[in-house]
Amino acid sequence: MTSRAAAVRRRGTDLAWLITGPLAFLAVICCLLIALVTEDKKDAYGEWGLGLLLLTALVAAHLPVLSFIVRRQTLSATITEIPLVLALYYLPPLTLVLVATLAALIAQLRRRLGPAKFAFNVARSAAATSLAGLVLLALPPIRGVGPGTWGILFAAVSTVTLVTLAAVVGVITLLQGWQAGLEVVRTSTVPLLAAAVNATVGLIILLALKATYWSLLLLAALALTVALVYRAYAQFLRQHRTLADIYDLTRAMTRSGQDGTLPDALLGRVRALMQAEYATLWLPAQGRHPEVLLTARIDGRGLLDFSKIPASVREQVVQQRQTVALGARLGGDRVQLAMLRAASTKDAIVVPLRSGEAVIGTLEVVNRLSDVGHFTPSDVPVIETVAAHAAVALENSRLVDRLRHDAYHDTLTKLPNRRRISAALDEAVSIRAPGEVVAVLLFDVDGLRQVNESLGHAAGDQVLAEVAVRLRDSAPSSALVGRAGGDEFLVTLRLENAEAALELAARLREEIRAEMVFDAFTLDVDTAVGVAVHPDHGSDAATLLQRVDLAATAAKSMPGSIQLFNPALESRSLRRLGLAGDLRKALDDGALEVYFQPKVTLRDRRLVGVECLARWEHPAHGEVAPEDFVAVAEHTGQLGRLTEVVLREGLRRSRDWAHAEQPLAVAVNLSARTLTDRHFPDRVRELLAEYDVPPQRLTFEIREAGVLDGTDRPIPTLRRLRDLGVRLSVDDFGTGSSSLAYLRRLPVHEVKVDRSFVQGMATDPGDLAIVNAVVTLSQQFGLAVVAEGVESELTLELLQDIGCEIGQGFLFSRPLPYERLEAWFGAQLESEALVTPDVRRLRIVP
Repeated sequence: MTSRAAAVRRRGTDLAWLITGPLAFLAVICCLLIALVTEDKKDAYGEWGLGLLLLTALVAAHLPVLSFIVRRQTLSATITEIPLVLALYYLPPLTLVLVATLAALIAQLRRRLGPAKFAFNVARSAAATSLAGLVLLALPPIRGVGPGTWGILFAAVSTVTLVTLAAVVGVITLLQGWQAGLEVVRTSTVPLLAAAVNATVGLIILLALKATYWSLLLLAALALTVALVYRAYAQFLRQHRTLADIYDLTRAMTRSGQDGTLPDALLGRVRALMQAEYATLWLPAQGRHPEVLLTARIDGRGLLDFSKIPASVREQVVQQRQTVALGARLGGDRVQLAMLRAASTKDAIVVPLRSGEAVIGTLEVVNRLSDVGHFTPSDVPVIETVAAHAAVALENSRLVDRLRHDAYHDTLTKLPNRRRISAALDEAVSIRAPGEVVAVLLFDVDGLRQVNESLGHAAGDQVLAEVAVRLRDSAPSSALVGRAGGDEFLVTLRLENAEAALELAARLREEIRAEMVFDAFTLDVDTAVGVAVHPDHGSDAATLLQRVDLAATAAKSMPGSIQLFNPALESRSLRRLGLAGDLRKALDDGALEVYFQPKVTLRDRRLVGVECLARWEHPAHGEVAPEDFVAVAEHTGQLGRLTEVVLREGLRRSRDWAHAEQPLAVAVNLSARTLTDRHFPDRVRELLAEYDVPPQRLTFEIREAGVLDGTDRPIPTLRRLRDLGVRLSVDDFGTGSSSLAYLRRLPVHEVKVDRSFVQGMATDPGDLAIVNAVVTLSQQFGLAVVAEGVESELTLELLQDIGCEIGQGFLFSRPLPYERLEAWFGAQLESEALVTPDVRRLRIVP
C-alpha cells in the first residue's frame, strides 16, 4: 500500500511539471516583450529602494488568511492584491515582476514545500505579474489617481488573479481529474470576491498615500485592525463550517443507523470534516458481531479493510481509554512517532469510542491533507465530539440490529422463529423452479413435558437446545432450520421431490434420536415428523404450515413417526358438516355433558370458581372436539340452545353446591354472535331467578375478538348484563389487536390471559413481558386477571412474582364432571392453622 501511494505521488509530481514549464516559459516571454516594447530602459526597471519596501509588504501579504482544501491540494486566500496595487502603480514593469517573483520565492521557502509545488508557485507568480505588466503597457499610461487609473490597476490585478486561478485549476485537473478542477471553480467565488475587495483596499491606500505620507500611520493601524478582523473571520468561518459538518454528520449517522450503512456514512464525512487522508473505524468482535476494520481514503471509492495505525497504538487507546494524538504539532511518544513515519504517516489522532465505561472501538484520522497541513491540538476536541456521537449511533445501530434479530429468532435456540420461516417460505414458493419442490418438515419433540416435570425446565431447555444444534449441523447447508415454538422445529429447503423430503426427514430424525447426555442423565429423545411440499400441498406459507402441522399431529400415531400430508388429514373439517343433524339430536336428548375446570387463587390456593365446558361423546365418532361442535352450532343456528344448556347446568350446580361456606361461582363462554341477541340479557335474568343464584356468582367469558370487534354492537348487551350484576370477562386476551386502554372503556370486570402466553412464560421472555404488562395494567384499571394454561410449578412461580392472583390449568385440575369436582374439592382441602382454623386452602397435587 505504501509503495503504491508513493508511485501515485511520483506520477502526480511528474504531471505537475507539464503546467509549471509553460508558466515559466510564459513569464520569460512576457519579460522579453516588456523589455522590447519599453523604449527607455529606465521605464522598464528601477526604483530599487521602493521595490525593497514593497517586497517586504508582498512577503508579509503572502501569509495565508483563509485556506480551502480540494482533494489533496490546499488553496490559500491571501491579501497580496493590496501591496500589488501599490507595486503596479509605483514600480516599473520588470522591477514589478522581479519583486513579485522574489516575494513568492521567499514565501514558498518559508512554507518548505516540495520541489514540484515550489516551482509551480514561483512560476505561477512570475507568469501572472509579467502578464499584468504587459497589460499595463497595453493600456493608456497612468496619470494621477483618478477613475481611469483605478480601471487600469484593477485590470492588471484581475489579470494576476485570473492567471493564478487558471493555473491552479489546470494543475488540479491534471493531477486529480476534471471533477476536482470543477470543484475548484465552484469554490472560487469567495477568493475572487476577496481579491476584488483587496484591490479596492489597495486603491484606497494609494489615494491616502498620494494625499499625504502621514496617512501611513493611520494605514498601519488600519492594516493591523484588518489583519485581526481577517483572523477572527477565518476562525469563525472554520468554527461555523465545523459545526455545520458535525450537524450533517450526526443526521447522516441517525439515518444510516437503521439500515446498517453507518460506517459508510460516518467515515467519508469524518475524513472530509477533519481534512484527513484516511479515516478508520475499528470495532472488536462482540457477540455475534465480527471484528470491523474499515477505512475511507480520499482517492478511494468505498471502504477498505486496512489501517495506517499500528495495532500497539490502538491497544493503548483501548486500555487507557484516552485519546492518542501523534504529529509535528501534536507531539507524542517518540517510538510511536517513529512507527508512524515508517508507515509513511506524518500525523494521526486515535479516539476511543465509549459506551458508558466500556470502550467499544476506535475512530482514527490519519494525515492532514496538503504537504504543509498538520493536525493541531484544536482538532482533538472536534474528533472527540464526533466520536461521542458515533459511539451512540453505533450502539443504537447494534441495538436495532439486535431487536430486529430477536424479532425473527428464538431466544433459547437462536434459530429463526415461525415469523422468519413463514416469510422465507413465502419467498421460496414465489420462485418457480422446474423439477424441484419446496419441502417443509415439522419436528415435534415427544416427551418434553415429562422432562420438564421430572428434571425441571432447565433440562427441558437443554433438550430443545440440543435438538436445535443437531438439526442445524445435520441439515443441508441450503436448508433453513427454525423453531416454530414450544417443542416444534421447522426445516425448509428445495429438494427434487417429496420422496427426497421423506428421506431427509428420516435421516434428521435419526440424528435427533441419538442419546443425549446431560450431567448424570442420559435421555432418548424422539420426534414426530410431518412433511408437506409445494406445490402439491399448498401455494403459500400459511397453507403449507397448516398442513405440515396436521401431518405432524398424525405422525404421532404413525409407525415410524413420519407422515407426508395427504388430503385425508383434512377430513376433520369436512366431518363438521355432517355433525349438524347429530348435534341437534344431542341437544334434544340431553346427550351433551358439562364439565367444570377450577379457578383458584395463586397465593392461598382457594377455589374462586369454575369454568363450565361442554363435552360431547358422539356415538359413532367418539369424543368431538368442542371447537368442532361449537363451530357447527354457530353455522346452523343452534348456538343459543347450546349456550342455554351450559348456562342452566352451571346455575343448577352453583345452587346445589353443598359447601355453603365456599359458594360456587360459575363462568360460561359466550360467542360474539350471542352478544348481538338483544333478548339474551332478559333470558339471563329469568334463569338467575329460576335457579335462585345471585348474579355476582355468574361470569360470562367473551373472546377478545368478540368483545372488541371494532364496532359498538356488543356494548349495549354488555352494559345490560353488567346492570344485572353479572360479571364479564375477556377470554384469550392478547391474541387479538386490542389495547387495555380501549378495554377500560368497556363494562368488563376481568381479563383472562391467553394460555399461549402463559405456557410460554418460562421459555420466552417476550411472553413473560406480555403477561407482566397485562397483569400490571389490568390491576391499575381495577380489572381482575386470570391466567389460563398454568401447567408447571415454574409458570406458577412466575405468575406469583408478577402479581397475578388467579390461575386455571392442568397443574390444578383438568375439566371434571360435577361428581368428580366435588370429590376433587374434598380431597384438596387442608387446614390452614397459620391463618385461622376456619380458612381452608387448596393443595396442588401433581
